[in-house]
This record gives sequence, C-alpha cells and structure tokens, in this order.
Amino acid sequence: MGTRAGAAGTAPVEFSEAVRRYLDACRLGPDSRRVYRISLARWAWVVVDRTPPAGAARRGAMPPLVPLAVLDEPTAAARIARTHRERAETGGSRTANRELSVLRGACAWWYRAGWIQGDPVAGLRMHPVSRPEAAPGGLPEESARSLAALFRLPVPAREQALWRLAHESDVGAAEALALDVTDVDLGAGTLRLRLRHPDGRPAFEHRRYGRRAAAVLPALLLGRASGPLFLTDRRAPAGTPARDRCPISGRGRLSVRRAEDLLATASRPLDPDGRGWTFGRLRAAGRST
Repeated sequence: MGTRAGAAGTAPVEFSEAVRRYLDACRLGPDSRRVYRISLARWAWVVVDRTPPAGAARRGAMPPLVPLAVLDEPTAAARIARTHRERAETGGSRTANRELSVLRGACAWWYRAGWIQGDPVAGLRMHPVSRPEAAPGGLPEESARSLAALFRLPVPAREQALWRLAHESDVGAAEALALDVTDVDLGAGTLRLRLRHPDGRPAFEHRRYGRRAAAVLPALLLGRASGPLFLTDRRAPAGTPARDRCPISGRGRLSVRRAEDLLATASRPLDPDGRGWTFGRLRAAGRST
C-alpha cells in the first residue's frame, strides 16, 4: 500500500485521523470544512453497519472508532451502496449525491496517498435529479444560490481571481493559468491571453476583466514584476523551467488539474447535484447572466 504514498505521509490507522488529514490538505473554509467533516463522520457509522444518528440525536454524538482498512473490505462497499440508495429514498437524490461526492473525493485522495488499496465507491453512480426551472437570468435558481455561496467562500485571492475570471470574463482555466504577471494591465483593466493561431504561430488577445476580479488581482501582483500569475503553495521542483517559476519565492505555476481540484473540493457541498462546479460551468453561468 505504500507504493503510492507521497507528501500525505504515513497511513493513519483510524478513519477519523484520515479525515482530518484530508480536510487539512483541502484547505477549506470553516463552513465547507464543517460540511465535509459531518458528511464523512456519517459514513464512519455506515462502514461498520451502524445507523448514523439523526436529528437532535446527532448533536454531540461521537462517531465510532473505525480502522481505515475497513474501506478495503467488500462489506464496506456494499454498505456504502445500500446507504446511498436508501439515502436517496429518504433524504432525496441531491442530499444522497452530495454525501457520496464528499466520500468519493476523500477516498480518491486516500487511494492516491497509498492509504487504501482500492476505491469503495468506484462503481457507484449519482442518482438522477430533476432539473429546476431556470430563473429569469437563465440560471436555475438552485444553481444561482450555489454560485453565490461559492463566491462568498473565504478562499485565497488566487482562487477568487481564477473563479471570477472564468465567470466574468469567460477565461478558461488553461488560458488563465498561462498568464504571467506582465500579462495583467491594472490600469487598462485587461489581460493579455495567449492563443494559438491557426497556422501554429502564437497569438494574443486582450480581454477586459470584471470589477470583482479587479478587486482581487492586485493582491496577486503585490511586490512582483515577473513570473506566473497563479502560483502553487510550494516551491517548484528542481528542473522547472524559469518561465514556470516565480523568481522571488521559487513557487511554480499552478496546474490546471490542481486548480480544478481546488474548485471541485470547495464547491461540492454547495452544489445541489453534489458534483461541484467546474471552470466550464462557471463560464457557461457567466454567459447566461
């Protein structure tokens, strides 16, 4: 099991400790962290075939001590599947989907860390959800509420700027993450986006950004004259090209995959369908309003 282990460290014995480390790695805001913690605590009861407390009984109830290795037992996958089905019948498809989505994200992270041998939710599908009617602006009411909640999350300026550029200015994740500090003109309120000309030559497009992106972009530029606009949390590995590394901090250019993970993790508890937002959905939502 240790062949995949990396920065996550030695595998914990207990489920609750694995949850704690996963939530620490996600760097969620307090409200999202609480939602994730409650949802994952509920699954601790399920995998040992005990009924999670409901209503007032849930307050102050201590989840059972569960070895993380239980997730690799066939009975765990069967219990999770049964509970997902029953939860949809009693609490609705959206609730069941949100809770499964949270567990799916955690299990995928634990598997990549080498803490579990397989994924006990790999074969499960989300329950179908009837789509609400669109609000006058073109976005379904529940999605509009979810989007508003996303933009209220206390996330770093990096995420705020990325999400706002997608929503306000229709900038894709790859386009945004290719930006350098020198591509932002605060005075003109524009970005210089790198495009690909049909004949293969590099091309550029100057695009205006919205007022909410304008409120957070200066924080990313403070004290910097060059290098990638959106940086990782850690120093770049040796051998990283100079163009993908900040000359001051040594941190690397944020990858599309990491940016997508950050958005999905932060937004899953807010999404009526339990899928989480994507950059494509943010752009489409911006175009519909």
